[in-house]
Amino acid sequence: MPAPSAATFARLLDLVAIDDAASRPTRPVVEAFTGRELATIPVGTAADAKAAIARARVAQADWAARSAEDRAKVFHRYRDLVLANRNALMDMAQAETGKSRAAAQEEVLDIALTSRFYARLAPKALKPKRVQGMLPGLTKTVVRHHPKGVVGVISPWNYPMTLAVSDAIAAVLAGNAVVLKPDSQTPYCALACVDLLYQAGLPRDLFAVVPGPGSVVGTAIVENTEYLMFTGSSDTGKLLAEQAGRRLIGFSAELGGKNPMIVTKGANLREVADAAVRACFSNSGQLCISIERIYVEQPVADEFIRLFGDRVKKMTLAPGYEFGIEMGSLVSEAQVKTVSGHVDDAVVKGATVVAGGKARPDLGPLFYEPTVLTGVTDEMECARNETFGPLVSIYPVAHVDEAIRLANDTEYGLNASVWAGSKAEGEAIAAQVRAGTVNVDEGYAPAWGSTAAPMGGMGVSGVGRRHGLDGMLKYTESQTVATTRVLNLGGPRGLPPKVWAKVMAPFIKVLQYLPGR
Repeated sequence: MPAPSAATFARLLDLVAIDDAASRPTRPVVEAFTGRELATIPVGTAADAKAAIARARVAQADWAARSAEDRAKVFHRYRDLVLANRNALMDMAQAETGKSRAAAQEEVLDIALTSRFYARLAPKALKPKRVQGMLPGLTKTVVRHHPKGVVGVISPWNYPMTLAVSDAIAAVLAGNAVVLKPDSQTPYCALACVDLLYQAGLPRDLFAVVPGPGSVVGTAIVENTEYLMFTGSSDTGKLLAEQAGRRLIGFSAELGGKNPMIVTKGANLREVADAAVRACFSNSGQLCISIERIYVEQPVADEFIRLFGDRVKKMTLAPGYEFGIEMGSLVSEAQVKTVSGHVDDAVVKGATVVAGGKARPDLGPLFYEPTVLTGVTDEMECARNETFGPLVSIYPVAHVDEAIRLANDTEYGLNASVWAGSKAEGEAIAAQVRAGTVNVDEGYAPAWGSTAAPMGGMGVSGVGRRHGLDGMLKYTESQTVATTRVLNLGGPRGLPPKVWAKVMAPFIKVLQYLPGR
C-alpha cells in the first residue's frame, strides 16, 4: 500500500481554518519512512487562531442549545465513519509518523471506542441531577453542567489522530466548541479525522483546525479560549499551565513519563518478554505511557535479560504499509538524535547493549533499532530523563520492596506495569506504585483502553484526567440551583427570631442521623 495520494492531501487542505490559505507561507510535510515531501501545510498566525475562536464561539451557542441526545447522534455516526475509513486513516498515520500498521490501527480503534463511550455517557452524565438539599423537604437542590465555551486543544505528533480528536470528543459532546492546533509534523492526520466529523454532521465552525507554531498559534489559543487541553512534554506543560493560570482558565494535560515495569521471581518470564516488546517498543517507543525502566528480582534477572534480549533481536524493523512489521521508524531527525545520544552516552559510561543500539539508515532516514541496556547508572542521560524512543534499561533488584522504591524514585508518575506470580500479588504491588495508571500483566493498553476509568499522571506527568466521567465533566462548569420551598430561612411570618433560632438548632442536630447526611 502506498502513502495517501496528492489528491487526498489537496482535499484535506481545504479544511484548514485559515483564510486565503493558498497565499500563505507553507512548510513541508514529509513521509517518515523515506523523507520525501508528501504535501505542504500553510503556517497559521495568531490572527488566524483568534478568527477561528471567534467563529467557534458563535457556533457554540447554537450547539449548546441542542440536547445531549441530539449531539450524541453525531458521534455515533462518527464512530461508524471512522471504522469504515480505517484503512485510509491508518495510511495517513503511517505516512506522517512512520509507525507500524499495528500502532496506526491502535489509534483508529481508540477513536472509535472513545466516540462510542462518550456518545453513550453524555446524555446521562449531563442531565440535571437532584441532590440532597440543605433542609430535606424544605430545599430542592439540583446540579447542572454548563459547557465552558471554546476549548483549545494542542495535540502532539506521536499519536496525532487519537490525541487530536479523542479529548475533543468529550468537550464537544459537553456542548463546547474546539479549536485545535495539531503538531506541525502531522497536521494531515488531524485533518483526516476532523473531515469525518464534518461528514458525521458536526458544524464546521464548531471544530476548527489551525496549524502553525506552538509559540504563535498555541499562545493565541491559550490566551483566548475558556479551557486548554494539552498533550506533550512536561516542560511545555509547565509553561502552558502558567499561561492558563494567569487567566484563571481550566487546564488539563497528559505529560511525560519514565515508566517502570516490575517483574517478580514468580512471573512467567516468557510471557513477560513477549509483552515487554509491546510495552517498550509500540510506536517505536514514542509513547508517553511506554516502559523505559524494568526492575527484575535478582534470582530471575539473568534469565529474563536473555529471553527479552533474544526476543528484541528477532523483532521485525522495516518501512511498510502492511501488517506484520513490529516496529517502524521514528518521526524525525531530532528523535533519532535523542535516542542515539542516550545510547551512546550510556555505553561510553559503562552500560552494556543487550540488543540493538544502532541507527539503521539502510532502512530509511529515521530508523533506529529497538535497544535494551543493562548496567545503567544515575550519571547516564537515560537513567532519569525520558528518552521517548525505542530504548529500555533493565535493573536487577534484591527484592520487590526495592523494585517499588526505585519505581517510585522519579519526578514522573504516568504509567507502570507489574508482573508477578499471581494476580493478587500483582495488584498488591500495583497499589504501592505512584502512577496514574498501573497495568497488571500487561504494559499499557488495558488501563489506557478502559475509557470508563480516568487516565492521567501524577507528579510532573500531568494535571487532570482524560477518559471516564472526569474526562467529560472537566469541560463543564458545575452549577448548583437550590430552591427554598414552604418557608425560607428567616422562619414563619410572625415567629420571633429568638424562637426560630431555638427551633433550628435541634433540627439541624437531628439531620445528622438521616440517611446520606
